[in-house]
Amino acid sequence: MDNKEPENECIIFIEIIISCRVYGVNTSYKFTMGSVTTQPLFSFGVIADVQYADIPDGRSFLGTPRYYRNSILVLQKAVQAWNQHGHLKFVINMGDIVDGFCPKDQSLSATKKLVNEFQKFKGPVYHMIGNHCLYNLPRRELLPLLNIPSRDGDNNAYYEFSPTPEYRVVVLDGYDISAVGWPEDHPKTMAALKILEEKNPNSEKNSPEGLVGVERRFVKYNGGVGEKQLEWLDGVLKDATELNQRVIVCGHVPMSPGCASSAALLWNFDEVMSVIHKYDVVKVCLSGHDHKGGYFVDSRGVHHRSLEAALECPPGTYSFGYVDVYEDKLSLVGTDRMLSTDFEI
Repeated sequence: MDNKEPENECIIFIEIIISCRVYGVNTSYKFTMGSVTTQPLFSFGVIADVQYADIPDGRSFLGTPRYYRNSILVLQKAVQAWNQHGHLKFVINMGDIVDGFCPKDQSLSATKKLVNEFQKFKGPVYHMIGNHCLYNLPRRELLPLLNIPSRDGDNNAYYEFSPTPEYRVVVLDGYDISAVGWPEDHPKTMAALKILEEKNPNSEKNSPEGLVGVERRFVKYNGGVGEKQLEWLDGVLKDATELNQRVIVCGHVPMSPGCASSAALLWNFDEVMSVIHKYDVVKVCLSGHDHKGGYFVDSRGVHHRSLEAALECPPGTYSFGYVDVYEDKLSLVGTDRMLSTDFEI
């Protein structure tokens, strides 16, 4: 007999007392039952689109209120809650740490300020870049500040890590092909401008006016995943398949029209999902960028969840959470404006 205690299980004993009347006498019967509650394999914190700036509140292009100064308070509350949880293996920031309206002479100091707040979490913090990050600082400055490893010496911001032997987390660089962040004469800038010229007839390339359906994604504030990154992703997923690992894919820009506005999608989400669907290892794709949040399960059973933005929390409200990873599901436990979501796998 193996006396070793199970690593991820705890036994809860429930005592039930049933009272009844037998032959005119009150009698109580007591039953004790054991039930098994599975503990998570691991848990991690999540937050999206903090977009802090030391400027008065404003509104988005569509008129949604934005609380630039308050967003740092949302982050501080999140870090406090994550530390109080006590069992989070890491935290992942879904991008856009500082807003594009941040005064450019404050971009560096504001980014450092927000990174410092994240570093108050008692564990590893993984960042990714978003369009607002790139409005403030070029990649060569941004990646070291966010502790993102530069791949191939060219300031590429995609990477992966394994929090446990059973799981791998992939962080995509959704602005690999982008009109912002790279030098003006960089081949990736030129490729992005060519895409926008071909796909978007508007003189203002941040406008999707006149574009229909998912074609509305071809705007300047979105971006794409380059060929080299697609090959890298394929290799990572192939390796995870051979190691019998499950994979969580994270990227600032949503990868499915089912979970986000058509104007807030990765330019080549179809190519990315084609690689993901080649394998049966990716269970969840997490993103930010679309602010209102969304959830969708695609035809291959991959769960897509865009997270509600910290930026759009009125004072006294919050949007952050943590994900519990179990054998048979992932469970997003949201705070306040971030909706809780179960992902059955």
